[in-house]
Order: sequence, then C-alpha cells, then structure tokens
Amino acid sequence: MIVEDLQSQYDRAMSLFDDLQHPQAIEISRNAAAAEDASERGESAAAGGAASTVPTASSAQLAPVIELAAASKEAARAEPSVPQLRPVAPTVTAPPASFIRVRADVLDKLVDQAGEVAISRSRLENEVGTLKGSLSDLTENIGRLRTQLREVEIQADAQIAARSEKVNKSSSDFDPLEFDRYSRLQELTRLLVESVEDVAMVQSNMLKGLSLADTDLTAQSRLTRELQQQLMRVRLVPFSNIGERLYRVARQTAKELDKRVALEIRGGTVEIDRGVLERMGGPFEHLVRNAIVHGLETPAERRAAGKSDTGELTIDVRQEGNELVVVVGDNGAGLNLPRIRSRATEKGLLAPDQSASERELTELIFAPGFSTATEVTELAGRGVGMDVVRAELSSFGGRVAVTSEAGVGTRFTLYLPLTLAVTQVVLATVGARRYAIPAAMVEQVRRFKPAALAPALASGTIDFAPLGSIVLRTLAQLLGEVAPLHHTRQVPVVLLRSGDDRLAIALDDMSSNQEVVVKSVGVQVSRLAGVLGATILGNGEIVLIVNPVQYIARASEPSPSVSSVPLSAAEARRSPEAGTLIAAPVVIMVVDDSLTVRRVTQRFLERNGFDVVLAKDGVDALRQLQDAKPDVMLVDIEMPRMDGYDLTRNVRASSETRAIPIIMITSRTAEKHRNMAFDLGVNEYLGKPYQEEELLGMIRKYLALSVSA
Repeated sequence: MIVEDLQSQYDRAMSLFDDLQHPQAIEISRNAAAAEDASERGESAAAGGAASTVPTASSAQLAPVIELAAASKEAARAEPSVPQLRPVAPTVTAPPASFIRVRADVLDKLVDQAGEVAISRSRLENEVGTLKGSLSDLTENIGRLRTQLREVEIQADAQIAARSEKVNKSSSDFDPLEFDRYSRLQELTRLLVESVEDVAMVQSNMLKGLSLADTDLTAQSRLTRELQQQLMRVRLVPFSNIGERLYRVARQTAKELDKRVALEIRGGTVEIDRGVLERMGGPFEHLVRNAIVHGLETPAERRAAGKSDTGELTIDVRQEGNELVVVVGDNGAGLNLPRIRSRATEKGLLAPDQSASERELTELIFAPGFSTATEVTELAGRGVGMDVVRAELSSFGGRVAVTSEAGVGTRFTLYLPLTLAVTQVVLATVGARRYAIPAAMVEQVRRFKPAALAPALASGTIDFAPLGSIVLRTLAQLLGEVAPLHHTRQVPVVLLRSGDDRLAIALDDMSSNQEVVVKSVGVQVSRLAGVLGATILGNGEIVLIVNPVQYIARASEPSPSVSSVPLSAAEARRSPEAGTLIAAPVVIMVVDDSLTVRRVTQRFLERNGFDVVLAKDGVDALRQLQDAKPDVMLVDIEMPRMDGYDLTRNVRASSETRAIPIIMITSRTAEKHRNMAFDLGVNEYLGKPYQEEELLGMIRKYLALSVSA
C-alpha cells in the first residue's frame, strides 16, 4: 500500500508538472514535493531509530532511511578501539563534458539553412552538368570541324598539283618540290586550322577546370552532408524521454480498471527526431491505454484462462534503415472480432449479410468514431483514438500494421521516419508535373507494355506475385487530374505500402531514389489529406510530397468499357475511349547532322507540345526506329554515313515504317532534288530557312490524316 500511495503521489506531481507552464509554478511544485519527501524521510528515520540495529524481514521490506551521522556515532560508541582510517587520495577523473542550451527554434533554423545549402549545391550541380553537356557538344563540333578542314586542305593541295605546270612557267628558279607556293585559299585554311586548335586548347582548359570544379563540388557535398547529419543528431532524443509518461499512463489506467499491468520498454536508448517524438506522444499514450482497456483481461479472467494475474505490455523500439519501428504488444485476449463486426453492423459500416475477412474487420478499428466499448468513460467509448493514431502517422509518412491472435495478444507495429527534416523520395511524373513519394512506401517497381497493362487498368486490379490481386489506379486518377498516361514503350507501375494497405499506381515516368529537404507547406495545404510536405529540386522546381494511398477513396472506378489500348499514338487518337487511360504522345523525329538545327527544331516542337527524338544521321535514325515509332519524321538530305535519300528508301521499304509521314527540310531547293525526293516517297519538301508556322501546319495536317484514316 505504501508503494502504491507513493506512485499515486508521484503521478499527481508529474501531471501537475506537465500542465504547468510558468517557472514560478514549477518551483512551487518542486518545493512541495521536497517537503513531502522530507516528512516521509523523518518518519522513516524515527521508525528506524526505534527498531533494532539488526534488520528484520519487515524492516527490510520497508527499507528505512538511516541518517549517516547517527549511524557513525553509534558505530563509534560500539567499537571505540577501532583505529580511524587514513583518507584515500581522490582518484583523478576526466572533466565532465560541457553543455550549452540552444533554443529549439534556433536549431530548426540551422537545419533549414543547411537544407538551403544542400538545395543550392544541387542547383549548382545541375548547372555544372549542363555545362558538361555543352562542352561535350563542343568537342564533337571541333572534331567535325577538323575533319572538314582536312578535306579543304586536301582539295587545296589538289589545286596545287593541277596548276603546277603554270607555276613552273612563271618561276623557273625553283622546282615545285623545292619550294611550296600557296594560294589565298590555302593560307585561309591554315589559319582556320590554327584557330580550331586554339579553340580546342581553350575547350581542353575548360574541361580541366570543370573537372576540378566537379571534384570540389563532390567534396563540398560530403561536407554539407556531414553538417546536415550532425545537425540531425542534435535534433535526436532517446525514446526513453517519454517513457515516464507511458509508465504513468499505464499505472493510472490499470488502477482505475483494477487490473495488474507490467509495462516494459525495450530499446529506450534508440534516438528519434524530437519533432516526431513530440507529435507521437499522444498516439503512444493512446496505444498503451487502449491495450490495457481493450486488450488485457482482469485478474480473474486471466486466471480462468491459465495466465498470470499481471498482464504484460511491451514497447519494443528498434531502427531499421531510415525508419524507426515501434512495436506495442500485449499478452491479452486479442481483438474481439465478433464484437467488432457487431458494432460495425450497428454503425452501418457493414451490411448484416456482408462477409468480411479478418483483415477487413481489423481495419475497422481505425474508422473514425468506432469503438467496441459498451459505455462511454474517460478511458474508452468515445471512438476517438485509433483513427487519430493512423492520421498522425500518415501526416509525416508513417504507417501502422496490426496483428492479433485470439487468446495470445495483439501487436501494433508503427513505422516512423527518423527525422522530419530530410527524407528519401522517388519522383513520379504525371503529364507536365512531378510529385514526390516517400521511398519507404515503395515496395516494388515493375514496367509493363501498354498492351499488357490495358486489361489491368480496365478492371482496376493487377496481379503482383506473390501478393496476389492489388488495386490499380493511375496517379492522375488519384490526384483528380484529367491526364492520360503517356507512353512510348513501357509504363512503370509502382506498388506502394502503407501499413497493411497496398496500392499499385501507373505513372508516366519515375526517377531513382534521392534525398530531399522537407519544407513546410503551411497550415492550409497541410490539412489536405495525403499531402506530407514539399521540397525544392535542384532546378528550382517545387514538388509536393504526397501519400497516394490516402487518395484511394477519391479515385473513380475504372470504366468497364475500356478493353484495349492502342500501341501507337495515331491509333490512340483514333480511339478516344481507349485513350482515356493510356494515350501515347505525338513523337516527332528530327534527323539532321547539324547540332544547332537539331536543338532549335527540338525547342520549337517542344513548345508546341510534341515529344522529340533526335538523330544525327540516317544510320542513327534507323537504329532508333527499331525502338520507337515516331508519328512524323523531319529529314535533311546531306548527312554523313547515310543521307536523307537513302534513309527515305529504307523507311519506305519496311512495312512497319512505310506509313510514317516524312517532311524533308534541306538547303537544296533545286527542282532536281525536289523531284527525286518525291519519287522516293517524301510527303513534303521545305527549303532552309523554313517558316515555323508552315512546318507546324504540315505536321498537324498529317496527324489529322492519321487519326481519320
């Protein structure tokens, strides 16, 4: 009884301490607690003085406090002849580590600034990558220029040989082999060669400087990452910081319900982000309270079931990768599935004759307002708790899983991020937008051909071995956007997991795993379901971090009329019903040996909403035609390895590419070149420079013809 009274008084003091906000009030509570402790120590000391110096069994259980001064006097009177010991020299101990106090908001600002540095570095890396690509193009152009100048030199030398007889007549002093005579053309070609070499030297120096800059960026990235990790470590606190709160909740709940509970926290030294721990304090308390109220039986029921009177409640904390796993388990009776089904039927969540699996019944405990308690008390019956636990977890990308066995107990497994400042994501592309999905949710990634994926999109389910049938939606459907999937060869399908819920989503494209800095999105946006935050990419693009599993309720059901998906863009546009799920974008292939022409044409076409494939000559174009079939081809005539005429012959000779419209764009505008092009099967012939509106009109004309055909 004395121990229980002490625990009750301690719980009351701790509750007051948690509620107090002012320092003066805290000091008063501490003085009161000290006064109570002093009075208890006085009573214990009085009891100890009246008792014998030899401890009995009862005195050992009470563990009285003995004053050291009184004990030393009694020992001196009992044994006066014992010599006094010499004082031992104090051992030299290491100086204690010094500490400083830093306000939490200052630390958060430091973390945010470190994140901004990381974003700036990422942007700089993108710019360096762009510069590398430009220098690579410059290297290619310098090589081509050298080849062309060499051909010019050969032609100039041929002119010398042709005019050697004339030179011999005009100058008889030297033989042509004894004295070289150059024309103005040869002088200019030599000057051009020297200029090209100078440009090549400058380009080489730029490459060396860029390589050094890249090395410095890598070192700076490592330092920034170390700084960020150190700041993250400052934000980490041990899980045991809320251990006392959980012990207090367990004692108070067990006392009110007249149950005996032994709570054990394993892995309390595992560190977690302070923000995560603060936000999950309430959900952890509810899980402990819920386990005692609904899970553990009364002592009489436990004895009847052959169990000990004291119920065991364990909280196991461990780190797995970038996640913190918290398992809250008990050895109670497990979930009362018949009671859950009865309450769900009463609330209209299940029809009376509706069949439900064990997993579906387990998921009902997370429904808002759901409770199996027969009466409303301060501990249970309000239906507010488990839905709050899941909502709080989902708000920062966590998840919860439940396993239960009748008569053995229930286990709640919570997966939490180690920190809220930095996270690992994959970027999913939907149309022209990109969204970030937490990498911890991604379980599998597969790529399907459009023809194989079409029936799955039509039915709304897809088979993922060994899991079986999984609900399938496009990410555009989940986000409420009208954007069909764009595909050329394969469509990526991502299997997501949130707790026990799984969902497969089809995307236009997705990136590899990358680390991003999580930014706050404000109160208005953070209240939206499924929005976990935002991040800024290296190119300055702002991307939302979303949880697609939370959008499954708002996704429309697939249309049963959609039974097939065309393989080509033209066929997709001819069938609007099939194109609602997967629609191929319009692909234009530009074949030209000039890098400038390719880039200018690419930018022009992309501004008008076309996807562009580039080829530097006919051989490159034929190779790419084996992988992708464009809707229209823009072809030049004069190109190395294979010119435009030979490319047109090969395209028209193949049954798979015979129907592709070809628009020839060249500087050769003579009637002879034009007639030869039309004889080979070219649809349109334009001279350089061309009018952009004229070219755009031709492309749209042939796209319209392919749709109506």
